[in-house]
Amino acid sequence: MAKIKKKGTSGQAKNFITRTQAVRKLQISLPDFRRLCIFKGIYPREPRNKKKASKSSTGSTTFYYTRDIQYLLHEPLLNKFRDHKALAKKIGRALGRGEIKDAARLERTQTPKITLDHIIKERYPTFVDALRDLDDALSMLFLFANLPSTAAIPPKTIALCQRLCLEFQHYLIITHSLRKSFLSIKGIYYQATIQGQDILWLIPYKFVQRMEGDIDFRIMGTFVEFYTTLLSFVNFRLYTSIGLVYPPKFNASSDDQGAELDAFTLEGKSVAEQPKNLINGASATNGTTHATTADAQAEADKLTNLDEPSEDREQGEDLSDDRAEEITATDAIDTFSPTADDADILPQPAPSNEESGALFTPFTFFLSRETPRAPLEFLLKAFGSKRVGWDAVLGDGAYTTNEGDRSITHQIVDRPNLPEGALPAVPETKPSPAQKHANGETDGAADDDEKEEESSNGRLRPGTRVPGRIYVQPQWVWDCVNQGKLLRPDLYAPGATLPPHLSPWVKAKRGEYDPTLSLAEQEKEGEVEAAMLEDGDEDVVEAESDEEAEDGVDEQIEEETGMKIAGSESEDEDEDEDEDENPEQDEEWGGISDEAEDLEDPDVQHQRELEAEALGQRLTANQPKSEDETRKNEAKMKTKAVAKRRREEAEELERQKMMMSRKKRKVLEKMLYGNEKREEEAEKLRKKRRALEKAAQMI
Repeated sequence: MAKIKKKGTSGQAKNFITRTQAVRKLQISLPDFRRLCIFKGIYPREPRNKKKASKSSTGSTTFYYTRDIQYLLHEPLLNKFRDHKALAKKIGRALGRGEIKDAARLERTQTPKITLDHIIKERYPTFVDALRDLDDALSMLFLFANLPSTAAIPPKTIALCQRLCLEFQHYLIITHSLRKSFLSIKGIYYQATIQGQDILWLIPYKFVQRMEGDIDFRIMGTFVEFYTTLLSFVNFRLYTSIGLVYPPKFNASSDDQGAELDAFTLEGKSVAEQPKNLINGASATNGTTHATTADAQAEADKLTNLDEPSEDREQGEDLSDDRAEEITATDAIDTFSPTADDADILPQPAPSNEESGALFTPFTFFLSRETPRAPLEFLLKAFGSKRVGWDAVLGDGAYTTNEGDRSITHQIVDRPNLPEGALPAVPETKPSPAQKHANGETDGAADDDEKEEESSNGRLRPGTRVPGRIYVQPQWVWDCVNQGKLLRPDLYAPGATLPPHLSPWVKAKRGEYDPTLSLAEQEKEGEVEAAMLEDGDEDVVEAESDEEAEDGVDEQIEEETGMKIAGSESEDEDEDEDEDENPEQDEEWGGISDEAEDLEDPDVQHQRELEAEALGQRLTANQPKSEDETRKNEAKMKTKAVAKRRREEAEELERQKMMMSRKKRKVLEKMLYGNEKREEEAEKLRKKRRALEKAAQMI
């Protein structure tokens, strides 16, 4: 006789364990269990059958893998948690006896220190694994870096998050690893490519945050504790891989004045290991120079000025002008265009770090006071700009705080253009001309003093435009970065209606509305004429559509019953055949011309009589039609032709579907249904855009 199996010893009951059983087995509290699971990356699992997985009669809701809990039994952090629990009992006992000094001494000297280094090494065996899991870590740390300090979030945690995030941004600036960015409602999305891994994270806007009480910051704080350790390892590896000293030097006084990125000073381990943009001794953050010996600097200059010999020069051959032009022409990135309209879109090659990092290199930017300084500074420096200035009220570390500096090529503003009389007059505080003459001052000296005062102040009067400087809105920076080229600045001028800011990760599919293209490139055949008829003569369109529907019903009845219906097209065709058989009768009876038919319409006749009476002319039968009527008639004819062709295509598709199997026909119907919904949505958006463009033309 076979041995009877005991319940809970095999199957899902053995593979899964409830949370209560896991806490009892590990002999720790529930908060410590949650914290340990977050550190080790162990999450609840959902069994296929909860009744079979549960060992009790009550329905359990949270299950874990039994192997994961057994794996936690050998975790060194369990001893730390138990030591912390024993210390809490000692401190509570001392406070109960009134020994406050002893309790403080115990907390200061015997508190166990928890390190997560071994967990980082266990969860991420290779550095690529850490980079793949960096998205959530960056989003969480940037979120906490922008939060205010409260009882649940200590200031040390916020300061640590800010320091690690700024260090990571410095690496992206040095290596030009940033690729794309997008402004959304949630915040600003960034994407960087590090060692072939695409990392996407979100940075919230710097608004005043209201801390709600329904958020469990203990759970989030546990994630932050793990993510700070992870990002510290990642930053150390990234900095050492390009020859930089980690951690970089941090200026606390400059950070207190709002320097942010410019509070850090990057240094290389040695001249040979320094990156290319640090060999000349210039910092990549704010242009400050590092102290290097003259010999080392001379050797570095020699190395950087050496040209790599080409094969032609090694053979003693000189490059001709044609050869040089051919070489320079092949430096551009190849683009793969589809060979046909229905062909697949091939992925385009991405630019290298040097090409993408040189987008804003030759320009000097100045950020106005109303613009977001932190994201703009990060983007501009990550794409090559070494000279970014801003107003002194935005913080320390600017390249220049003088708005009237002549070296500034681009100024980013986010305020509308104001007319000359919109601003109040500046109060007169200068001495009168009589006083100037009494003091012996001339007009030239007064102008020089005014210029000196303006340059020393560093601010221009609102609405002032410096000749030769390009003024753009902040969106210009993001759109240039996403498209990888400099766009027309006149489209982003202050006060101008900006083009749509689209996500760089969403590509328009076939049949969907694409706001980057014009209406003429994506409108269907006959769509413009149908829209024109809807705007001008809706009643005529409805009547024609009803007639077409009736004709279709009559045709269907004729096909099914074989009977002819009076007034149908088949009867008209028979009459046409009879007329063709008797051409003499047609010659004798001239019939009614098209113009006479038009005159029979009472509305058209009345309109022509009114126009002729207003002009003082006599209405004749051969009066030419107006341009609007001609255009409408052409639109009607084209709309009818397109509708007829589409009806024929639909009938042909129905005949083809009859030859398909039931399974394939269902798949095709689902596909056609989805395409139809997409086309309807795209047509609605095109209709809205057509109305907006028409309203703009009327204005």
